[in-house]
Amino acid sequence: METTAKAAAFFDLDRTLISGSSLYVFGMAAWRNDMVETRQVLKDLTDAVVFRFAGASDEKTEAIKNRVLDAIAGVAVADLKGLGGDILPKLLESVRLESQGLLDLHHQAGRDTYIVSASPIEIVEGLAEALGMTGAIGTVAEIVDGRYTGLLAEPFCYGQGKADAISKLASAREYDLRLSYAYTDSMGDLPMLEIVGHPVAVNPDRALESLAYHQGWPVVEFSRKRKEVVARTTAAAGALALAGTTYALGRRHGRLLSG
Repeated sequence: METTAKAAAFFDLDRTLISGSSLYVFGMAAWRNDMVETRQVLKDLTDAVVFRFAGASDEKTEAIKNRVLDAIAGVAVADLKGLGGDILPKLLESVRLESQGLLDLHHQAGRDTYIVSASPIEIVEGLAEALGMTGAIGTVAEIVDGRYTGLLAEPFCYGQGKADAISKLASAREYDLRLSYAYTDSMGDLPMLEIVGHPVAVNPDRALESLAYHQGWPVVEFSRKRKEVVARTTAAAGALALAGTTYALGRRHGRLLSG
């Protein structure tokens, strides 16, 4: 019997909903508009390559946060929002086909969907809207007289900050987190996974993959190379491997998401 309780699905952005780093896309757009120096973009390119294959550490994420805040200090809000025309198309190109399938499945099940990211809210809100999602949670910078101060207006949306933001939203929207889902690739997002009833590891780093195995959490691995997918669920009954097309993954998740 279908429950009447409200539930939602929360998606990390980088290496989960999209492949690669949204902050690098932001950095390139900022560089083209003379907001950051060339040497910083070159460093960000190196960091983005490392991130793509190894993920980001807490220390590196903190450094990126500070760099973004420094870069936008004194910038007019209208100018930053004007970068959307450069940023949004590239982010849309990076959305995983399988992630879009998951969004569709949650929408069909009547669940609201959100991006939850350390990236600036100005980036993630536009992407969420373009994908037909309910909304987005991101890092919110302080604004005074129409310009960014270089400080945070709300807690940094990373680690425990993501979990706190989700809890606040759930309270306001009356979501039952026990019936809700969270998707991420990083052990750094463990607090976000632990507050929902249905945590899912997507292309997980080694630490998260190991934890998911021991906790019995579903693990899914996406590949865009040949639009093929391997889905693995580490349930109490044992491990199940399923290889095939995006449609096959959707059918498997159709059963997972119906519970």
